[in-house]
Amino acid sequence: MAAIDCGTNSIRLLVADLPDPAAGPESPLTDLSRRMEIVRLGQDVDRTGRLAPEAIERTRVALVEYAAEIEKLGAERVRMCATSASRDAENADEFRAMVERTLGVAPEVVSGDEEARLSFTGAVRGLPADAKAPFLVVDIGGGSTEFVVGTREGGVQAAVSMDIGCVRMTERHLHGDPPSVDEIAAAQADIAVAVERALEVVPGRGAATLVGLAGSVTTVVAIAQGLQAYDPARIHHARVSYEAVAEVTADLLGKTREQRLAIPVMHPGRADVIGAGALVLKVIMERAGMPSVVASEHDILDGIAWSLAATSG
Repeated sequence: MAAIDCGTNSIRLLVADLPDPAAGPESPLTDLSRRMEIVRLGQDVDRTGRLAPEAIERTRVALVEYAAEIEKLGAERVRMCATSASRDAENADEFRAMVERTLGVAPEVVSGDEEARLSFTGAVRGLPADAKAPFLVVDIGGGSTEFVVGTREGGVQAAVSMDIGCVRMTERHLHGDPPSVDEIAAAQADIAVAVERALEVVPGRGAATLVGLAGSVTTVVAIAQGLQAYDPARIHHARVSYEAVAEVTADLLGKTREQRLAIPVMHPGRADVIGAGALVLKVIMERAGMPSVVASEHDILDGIAWSLAATSG
């Protein structure tokens, strides 16, 4: 199976073999390929309401490579989900046509609710057995953040998507290099309003474990661990305290882009938006009363793959 997640900031590919159905519900996927490219599809969407031509072209170039990888590995089924930027754009039809020409399948512009459910499935399926439920899963993307509460046995209990992603918050508020105190305060206030609204829909304050997904979270956790290279194996299921998240957030927001680029674990395409992503995580932990966050390298991409398993004959 091949799963593609096309978000506001990045586009990612997972080609995996599904487990034998007889192996049990917690059997993992067997990864054949995991890839990620920063294409910034959501460039200026918050301001213009349209996908920029150069952003569509960057995405096309990445998809050409992904299509070749899918063919080489012999994937039998392909599902591509496009998220926040594609939901918001007036010219989403141009993007859709490009994807069909390049990949041979149409992108599914999933709703925020479906995005949240896919993220929850991908994250919770592989959690350690001693992780306490219910879980609050937060997927901090480029254009939006999904909040989901549920359990392994009962699945999703409530889900909501809010427009507070790291790209959107950077473009809306954090213009300085580094951003000013006033810019940070405005971003934090904007995020706090959205988080409070989310927690009115999703009972996150009653959750026992906060699980954080996507590049903003995993990068913050890698920095908090003091890693000298990005190591998914050490980041996956690592637990980091609120105090450590707050310290990393303040440090990132106080640095210039060049200083953030010098951090060993920093992806070059994330350096300009990581401050906002860290701030979203920090505010969520404050508002939900979470003393720590568990990072997961498995997320919506894995959820897309599992959705193919659920619908396969």
